[in-house]
Amino acid sequence: MGKKVAILGSTGSIGKQALKVIESLNSTFSGTVTENPCYEVFALTAHSNVTLLTEQAKKYRPRFVCVTNPDYYQKLCEMLGDSGIEILSGAKGMVEIARQEEVDIVLSAVVGVACLEALLAAAGRGKRLAIASKEPLVIAGQLLSEIAAENGAEIIPIDSEHSAVFQAMQAGRREEVSRIILTTSGGPFREFSADDMEKVTVEQALAHPVWDMGPKITVDSATMMNKALEVIEARWLFDIPVEKIEVLVHPESIVHSLVEFVDGSVVAQLGLPDMCLPIQYALTYPCRVAGIAKRLRLEDVGQLSFEHLNCEVFRALPLGYEVARAGGTAAAVFNAANEAAVGQFLEGRIRFVQIVELTEHCLDKHSVKRKAGLEELLDADRWAREQVNNAIGYIPVEDR
Repeated sequence: MGKKVAILGSTGSIGKQALKVIESLNSTFSGTVTENPCYEVFALTAHSNVTLLTEQAKKYRPRFVCVTNPDYYQKLCEMLGDSGIEILSGAKGMVEIARQEEVDIVLSAVVGVACLEALLAAAGRGKRLAIASKEPLVIAGQLLSEIAAENGAEIIPIDSEHSAVFQAMQAGRREEVSRIILTTSGGPFREFSADDMEKVTVEQALAHPVWDMGPKITVDSATMMNKALEVIEARWLFDIPVEKIEVLVHPESIVHSLVEFVDGSVVAQLGLPDMCLPIQYALTYPCRVAGIAKRLRLEDVGQLSFEHLNCEVFRALPLGYEVARAGGTAAAVFNAANEAAVGQFLEGRIRFVQIVELTEHCLDKHSVKRKAGLEELLDADRWAREQVNNAIGYIPVEDR
């Protein structure tokens, strides 16, 4: 029997690659699609790109499609016509898909909190959650992991660093882990001083030296906010104290992360910068099969280097450790404040360094609730966004 997969965010980069991986897994070595596919595309969702969503729906024939921006619902209905595919809309549409009994795997590639309720619903139904975006485990890592444990759901990361840790941890038991080491390329400003950071432009921040990503994630990589979020994510995903999580700069981006065990062994996962491998592993785990991921040739790489990150320049990382220790609603505020500040930076309203400054401002004003449910987490998210937008009005024009 094939596995039925719901892809939340199918028109984005990860979603499109996931469909290619599924095509590959369903094909014979001659390239012919088998009559009994290993993985069936059961549902597809998009926020507003109904043109591509329609193309995908006509090609893969899912049972459901959902456009999360209700303004595009009527247009999607017109484009799919009498296809027989059930069309849903809004965040509730994603929740309805996640709750379908037939769904085996919910693959989430939605940026932000929009998919959070759907993932909680899927966890409550004991499904496999293949999560590419950081936000669900950052904002609601404790809640999501508790619901998953209670209902026998699996959480398998697609994010390259956490997929690497997940793979490396297969070499031992969790209680045998002494350190998790997350790697980072260092982004475009690895060698910048604090003074250099004051002059960073939007164009510079969007020029990542290794990965091709969307604007928000690329800016997060430039501020090192992505590593701060990954520390929080790892704390809940692997149920490990934050003191056992470290970050090293690795400019070549070949070693995606490492795990050190109590006996001194260090197990690393290596590969070229290619998301197809972590996507495929999340689908096929615990099995490994031939796939379309690019192959690594170490002789072509030549050298692998590692160094510590300058936390006086990249202040987002130490903030992330503080948030991970605080728990509760702190991470929801941290994530939302950063997201709002990045949006303001991309629109030219604030300077690059003010992204972290505004995020820290929100954390200083917030009273953390240690035990928080979904509504409290979403309230904290909304509050932080409002705080950032309000604070910008008080920043002198000459300082923006």
